Amino acid sequence: MSDETRTSLATRAGRRTRRGLAAAAALLLAGLAMAPAAAGSEHTRQTRRGDLVAVVPVADRDDGRTRSFLAVQHVDTGVVRYGVRAYRLTYRTVDPYGAPTTATGLLTLPRGGSHRLDLVSDTHGTMVDRAYAPSVSEDFGRVPSYVHASAGRAVAAPDYLGLGEGPGPHPYLDTASSVTASVDMLRAARTAAQRLGRPLTGAVYATGFSQGGQVAMALGKALEAGADRHFRLTALAPVSGPYDLEGTEMPALFDGRVNDTSGVLYISYWLVAQNRLHPLYKDPSEVFRKPYAGRVERLLDGSHEQEDVVRGLAPSVEQLLTPAFFERLRHPSGAVLDAMRAADHTCDWKPDVPVRLYAGTGDTDVPVGNTRTCARTLAGQGARVRVVELGAVDHFGSVLAAAPQVVRFFDGVRR
Repeated sequence: MSDETRTSLATRAGRRTRRGLAAAAALLLAGLAMAPAAAGSEHTRQTRRGDLVAVVPVADRDDGRTRSFLAVQHVDTGVVRYGVRAYRLTYRTVDPYGAPTTATGLLTLPRGGSHRLDLVSDTHGTMVDRAYAPSVSEDFGRVPSYVHASAGRAVAAPDYLGLGEGPGPHPYLDTASSVTASVDMLRAARTAAQRLGRPLTGAVYATGFSQGGQVAMALGKALEAGADRHFRLTALAPVSGPYDLEGTEMPALFDGRVNDTSGVLYISYWLVAQNRLHPLYKDPSEVFRKPYAGRVERLLDGSHEQEDVVRGLAPSVEQLLTPAFFERLRHPSGAVLDAMRAADHTCDWKPDVPVRLYAGTGDTDVPVGNTRTCARTLAGQGARVRVVELGAVDHFGSVLAAAPQVVRFFDGVRR
């Protein structure tokens, strides 16, 4: 088992206990919860994307307890100035086909600082367990939210579609729907922050980790294109994103740059999720060997913890996939290539704001080549971009090392 996977599984150890504590805290805070909009108001106007459905308090930490939480995760606490209050938002959005649905996300506010707050968009990394989403579990996924909020900014962290308490399956690495869910989370955060007495300035600092690094790039592009007139992109700082599926990430599954355990998890999740959007296969047996074909879709239904999924799958990508589909992935064409390219090109634009891309050279989940390729593409468009290599840290270590550095970068950006 790789160091990355051990780190990942270790961060999940004791999660059930933490969930129980978080649930108890939510009950204690329930008196502060905002009820959904009155039924009558729903009939007086058409609902819109980003409309706020409900707000539930899920955490309240003073600065000392915030530092303790981050210190346990081995995060530099030097940027912590305030405690934090966190809320689960339920809001209206659309699914990958444009149909109305709802999603959840985490809004975190500093306990102190300015009355009007700038907003950080923090988009999270890959997770197969819907109950591990930032708005539900006070765990690894909340680290960036707590770091940025304790430094004095509001933070909107979408769970994405199908994770947290949102309905349906998660369309993993479907960039378009991740962006719509993220934009609508910003809108819901704007409404909730206003009601909570901490109005937003409209400035948005975009960051995200792993899957969320790619989403952050695409979200920045959408905001600069005018996705919402209330928000203006101010700076962009993704961490360890798979920006280049076709040219870097997928080839790395086959040449040893991605470790076997993570490779099996990512490719299984991607194939099952993308098959709902692209015609990759009619029956899992066309793609997965026995006995994995009979269990892979069940394991990836959003109700299983990552360690259970890993235990139920093959030890390597070659042992997971049929020989024919293994070769199809090595030499993609047709629907497989279409699915890869639908997620790519998030770096093919010119941001008018400062950009820093963070990555670890020891990453065997999302190799640093993804970041270098993104930086070259951005620079070729004339963007102001800088790569910050974090040393020989692994995938999860990269976000722990990067989060305080991103805060300091945002602090230094003039707007």
